[in-house]
Amino acid sequence: MKAREELARISEELRAHAVLLNETATTGSLPQNNAPRARVPAQATSSPARAAPESAPAAAPGGAKGTLRLLELAEEIKACQKCGLHAARRQTVFARGNPEAELCFVGEGPGADEDAQGFPFVGKAGQLLDRMIAAMGYQREEVYVCNIVKCRPPDNRKPEPSEMAACTPYLREQLELVAPKVIVALGATAVEGLIGMSGGITRLRGQWKLYRTIPVMPTFHPAYLLRNPAAKRDVWADLQAVLKQLGRPLPPAGRSA
Repeated sequence: MKAREELARISEELRAHAVLLNETATTGSLPQNNAPRARVPAQATSSPARAAPESAPAAAPGGAKGTLRLLELAEEIKACQKCGLHAARRQTVFARGNPEAELCFVGEGPGADEDAQGFPFVGKAGQLLDRMIAAMGYQREEVYVCNIVKCRPPDNRKPEPSEMAACTPYLREQLELVAPKVIVALGATAVEGLIGMSGGITRLRGQWKLYRTIPVMPTFHPAYLLRNPAAKRDVWADLQAVLKQLGRPLPPAGRSA
């Protein structure tokens, strides 16, 4: 009976987390927490591999404490002025989705729609990403979605290395708290921000990499697919490899974004 009560309590806290993320995106603030932050270990180097790495992600706080820490982190980022991107932002863009998801999508940075609404991937590229997620057999709310940088670069340009470096500690803690089993890196900038590997995404996609101990699948950004629909076939192959790594059934043939 205690196990059922505990499960119900955790479920209610996660639902409350989703509501709080939506409300605090534009108004309100969280109570101050003066407890010392956990030290974030240094980022591990990438490790290219053709087969998916079998290492499991390290244990993370998770549960109610991890959810509350994510909310606190989102609040801290709202006041961030570590790089020049803060000057022109309308608001910061932290994340959307399940804070205990097994699958995480990481993009480059917010665009105009995201800067206006405060959530990642809500424009046309985000709508395509939602279709990709659905084609994999997930609900939109089941996965976790975030970006390398949390403020919109001017004119949607690529973030500068110094701007990505300023956001890296936030991203590290964010991914440590979520502790996904697999990360999908959307585009070359996401790959560079996660594992420090630069180069064309055409060369990198479809090959398993590592972020610390978490397998990473690089693939094309949805915005690229809007300009080059023929590349959807390659992305679908990458996403099927992700499903295999997660032990999930492959969707019926012909089902894609």
